[in-house]
Amino acid sequence: MRNLKLIWDFRGPDALKIAEHHEVHLKEYIKKENLDLNITGFNAENDVHAIAYMVVPEDEMPPIRDALKPHRGQLYTETV
Repeated sequence: MRNLKLIWDFRGPDALKIAEHHEVHLKEYIKKENLDLNITGFNAENDVHAIAYMVVPEDEMPPIRDALKPHRGQLYTETV
């Protein structure tokens, strides 16, 4: 089973703060929908670009994508 990383991009001087706040909403969605997901996060790509993300199994992705409308997605590989 492949996992996909759904990504929301934020740009501008407040991008990191916005991405951090967006992760709160992702966690709220997971709890509200009673999903068995536990990988979310946010990070700065550079000074004016940050992302928030959620990792979902490929077979569960379509309804989550349709509900949350991420900007993009990519294959998720765990880093150790």
